[in-house]
Amino acid sequence: MKKINVLAIALGLFVASCGDAPKATEEKEMQSEEMHDDHAGHDHEAMMEKAAEVAPVAIPEGARVFFANLTDGQKVKSPVKVQFGVEGMEVEPAGELHEGKGHHHIIIDGAALERGTAVPADSLNIHYGKGQTETELILPKGEHTLTMQFADGYHQSYGAQMSTTIKVIVE
Repeated sequence: MKKINVLAIALGLFVASCGDAPKATEEKEMQSEEMHDDHAGHDHEAMMEKAAEVAPVAIPEGARVFFANLTDGQKVKSPVKVQFGVEGMEVEPAGELHEGKGHHHIIIDGAALERGTAVPADSLNIHYGKGQTETELILPKGEHTLTMQFADGYHQSYGAQMSTTIKVIVE
């Protein structure tokens, strides 16, 4: 009898603690493995303060980003392999500001950011500040937009010129 009561209490506590479980699970499903350790060693607040003190870095004419392995409307399976492409600029880790250089971000189900806007860091705005050029995204079934946003060493968006958005259908 004691075992049943203990199990019932434990189950009740578990259910009560999971009140927002569907939302938390959905957000967790939309994460990249690199998202969490990308931020190690980076003081994002300090970078934003530095960025506010310097002029925006120039974007070379004709520079662009693109999805090297995905096309708009493509049907995919999760995890989704994403290969980042860039022309006219060079990929480098975040942390310092250099002319003609930056790093990738993926915005899940969101749009390109205005030039100079800091890219948020959360489960839908994923930073690749180590200079990664590919990743795998865990996405739930359904249609999703993926926006690739290139940003400077302080995580400030290079704007629409260095952004591209596609839709994928996760089966």
